[in-house]
This record gives sequence, C-alpha cells and structure tokens, in this order.
Amino acid sequence: MRHYGEDLEARLQDLAGRLKRGAYRARPVRRAWIPKADGRQRPLGVPALEDKIVQRAAVDVLNAIYEQDFQEFSYGFRPGRSQHQALDALAVGITTRRVNWVLDADIRGFFDTLDHGWLVKFVEHRVADQRVVRLIQKWLKAGVLEDGRRTRSEVGTVQGGSVSPLLANIYLHYVFDLWLQRWRRKQARGEVIAVRFADDFVVGFEHRQEAEQFLSELRERFTRFGLELHADKTRLIEFGRYARRNRERRGEGKPETFNFLGFTHSCGKTRRGGFTVLRKTMRKRMQAKLKEVKQKLRRHMHRPIPEQGAYLRSVVRGHVLYYGVPLNGAALGAFRMAVGRLWWQALKHRSQKSRIPWQRMQRHIERWLPPIRICHPYPLVRFAVITQGRSRMR
Repeated sequence: MRHYGEDLEARLQDLAGRLKRGAYRARPVRRAWIPKADGRQRPLGVPALEDKIVQRAAVDVLNAIYEQDFQEFSYGFRPGRSQHQALDALAVGITTRRVNWVLDADIRGFFDTLDHGWLVKFVEHRVADQRVVRLIQKWLKAGVLEDGRRTRSEVGTVQGGSVSPLLANIYLHYVFDLWLQRWRRKQARGEVIAVRFADDFVVGFEHRQEAEQFLSELRERFTRFGLELHADKTRLIEFGRYARRNRERRGEGKPETFNFLGFTHSCGKTRRGGFTVLRKTMRKRMQAKLKEVKQKLRRHMHRPIPEQGAYLRSVVRGHVLYYGVPLNGAALGAFRMAVGRLWWQALKHRSQKSRIPWQRMQRHIERWLPPIRICHPYPLVRFAVITQGRSRMR
C-alpha cells in the first residue's frame, strides 16, 4: 500500500484505463485461516490491493442499486444497518407479534457452496451493464492461492473481499428473502416474522404446522440452488409468551433457547411479570475470548503492567460495547471478573518469590478494567426510533 501510494494518481488512472479497455485481470486471493469460537478454522481471503480498490468501487455502485430491492428484514453488511438492529428487530418481533415457534436455521458452508452460475443470473436480472457482470465473473474465477498453489472452483466466494458480503446478500435475496415474502403472503395463515444477517437467519411462526411446512419447503428450495441446511444446527423450537405455560401444562421442561449473533435468547419475565426475550452472552463466545486473553497474557507475561492493563482495558471495553444490552449485566460482570483473575494468575507466575495479594490485584483491576455498563437501549425503544412505524421484520 505504501509503494502504491507513492504515485497514487498515476496508478489509479492506469487502473481505470485497464478497466475501460477490459484489460483488468483479477488476481487469485491469498487464503489465510482464522480460529472460530468452536475450535475450527474459518478460511479468510486476502485480495490483492488493486482488486480491493476495484471491489470497493463496484460495491458502492451496486449498493445504490440493490438497497432499493433488499427486504427490510435483511440486516447483514448493508449501509446504515448493524447486528444490534437485527437483534432489536428479532426481540421486538417475538415480544409484540404472535410468535409461538422459532426456526433457528444454519446454512452448511454457505460461502463455500454458493453457485457461480446462479449468482451471475441473479446479478444479470438487475444489472444490465455487462462490464459489471464480467468484473464479478473475474473475481469468482480468480481462484485461491494457498501454499503457492492456485485452485479454482465453480462454487463458493472467498470471505474477506469487499464484494463477498454483497454477493452473499444478492444470492440469498433471490433464494430466500423473496421466496419467504411470497410464502407468508400466499400460504401462511398466522403471523410470520423473519430476521436475516448475512447467512444467519431466524424465522418466527404463530402455528407449528406452518413452521414445519415452511422448513420442509425451505430444504427443497435450498437444494435447488445448491445450498443445504445444517442438520445438527437447524432446530424448530417452541418459543414465545405462551411457551413456558404450554410446556408446564404438558409436563415438559423450560422452553429451549437459541443462539443468534453471539447471544443466547431465552424466554424471560419483566419485573411486572410480562413476557420478554432475555439475551445473554453465548457461553462459547465468552470462553473463546477468555482463552485468547489467557494465551496472550502468557506470551506477554513480563511486559510492564501499564502495557498489559491497556490491552485488557481494550478487551473489556470492546466486549461491553457489543454485549452491553439490557438484562445482560451479570454476564458482563462475570467476563470482567474472569479477565481480572486471568491477569492475576499471569502476574503471579512472573516470579516464584514475590506474590501479588488479591487486595493489591483488585486495585489494578479497578484502575485498568473499565466498569460494566449497559450501553444499548431496550430493543423496543431503539427499534421504534429507527423504523418510525415501518416494520423491519416483514
């Protein structure tokens, strides 16, 4: 990037000229692997610099087109939308609509199985300029570079490029979003809500029979377009304001929970006894982050305390900024305390002779680790301001 910027204007003019002449060639994406919360690794693509520049420009143009088409319940990687807006929409939908059953779905290896042929057809349905279509085809066919070897495939798009999230949204817009809208308008008799963030989505139903029918037809729909629901991670559960009462009447246990965007959702009660959706930090996410902190503290055990404290302060602050939703204070406090204890253990291992007493350690924690606070409003408050009466669940 530094070398490219030394003569930036001339290089950009040359790049623009190659794009106009059709001489631009997409380079293979360098593959890297990043750890996931469940212990597995996620493939991440690192495009070449010029490919990043062209993709970013193409995304700006395509966003202006597709933002007019995308459904309101689609939140992932769209301008002005965020994960917390998707979480708010889901919580508001379950608490204010007649939702008794929730489909918690997971697409198996979505970014690895996305069909290039179908994707190009979807783009051509909306974009008439063949130069843009050819650009997308070049990126899809560029392949992946790993350990010096270049591989190509007719399916999948590499995560990491600027254009990949948009292509994923376009694919699921045609395969899932428009089909769901048509299904609930023509086939559903009860309430149906939906919230999708990229390839993660949750659908709520009023009637179990309709939920089962939808799931069956969704599997068929996905098969037609080369996608598959993960059998072990796709569940239809009883969830909503009447779930606890109905399950108690049948002699069953508490309502099941489901995970979405890093939070475990469960049926709860307000202080006045009304129904609400409780959102708690996913245990796996918290454990994975604490494991990462522990490993880094071990590697930097002998660094000065102010340096360690600054790092841990950024960890806790980032955690609180994302997970600081109403009614999740206990999980936030547990995370902060766990980080403090990991730090204490690391400092105790710096020397076999001197030990830091807990009272002294508490002073370090109070100084460096920011206090816990709820930094997001209740879902209904923010959702009402954002939508201003327009539904983002339909």
